[in-house]
Amino acid sequence: MKLLTLNFVSCARKACKSSTSSFPLHPRDAELELVEMEFNPQFLQNMLPKLEWEALQIICNELALPTLPSSTPAASDLFESGGEGSSPAQPTQVARDLHKLLLETTIREGLLVCSNCGHEYAIKEGIANFLLPPHLV
Repeated sequence: MKLLTLNFVSCARKACKSSTSSFPLHPRDAELELVEMEFNPQFLQNMLPKLEWEALQIICNELALPTLPSSTPAASDLFESGGEGSSPAQPTQVARDLHKLLLETTIREGLLVCSNCGHEYAIKEGIANFLLPPHLV
């Protein structure tokens, strides 16, 4: 499960739908894995405005991952301009770090925990199980 996914999921329990504390789900006992991918600048630029930056910072702190900038970087902060007549713009360190964090870092095994109700969602072989037992639906 890519770390990026945690920025878009919350607890599936009906009782948690109206609670702001059901997002983000908090990783626990997470086994991380790095899966190298080709740098995709277009994806990164398109995804940047959709990210919940505070939630991403919380997740990074909980997983002891590198610290993110205090606020969402502007799209212009992702690339260094090469100047007139030079090579195309090169990604900045912030862009490379974001790419590694969002697209290459995966949770292989572990749990996702709702801070509102405490329900745990298992992650096995990189796949999170968000199906609730019948008594919680």
